[in-house]
Amino acid sequence: QVQLVESGGGLVQPGGSLRLSCAASGFTSDYYSIGWFRQAPGKEREGVSCINSSDGRTYYADSVKGRFTISGDNAKKTVFLQMNSLKPTDTAVYYCATTLSSCTENAWGVGGRYDYWGQGTEVTVSS
Repeated sequence: QVQLVESGGGLVQPGGSLRLSCAASGFTSDYYSIGWFRQAPGKEREGVSCINSSDGRTYYADSVKGRFTISGDNAKKTVFLQMNSLKPTDTAVYYCATTLSSCTENAWGVGGRYDYWGQGTEVTVSS
């Protein structure tokens, strides 16, 4: 059974930084992708970023490009989301999700392509 555990959320002031982690276990393959999503109160879930284990290719939502960086440690099956220059609009519950296929430009942000989800970690950006 694949399990994902997120950590690293918290309260941060605008302009600050946080690093989220997503630790995965139970994979039967070394080829997978992990995506980060977020859901703010009263809003729909949106894709934030995705990374492929095979080639390290990454994708980002326009709203976070240049501020967030996704990276992975394949040996530990852990993916990180470094979030800099945080804004109050980044406030949300952040989830990681995974599937045994690669991120693609047209579909990485589609929640339905992911088979397993973590429980989420809350990020609050406020002064």
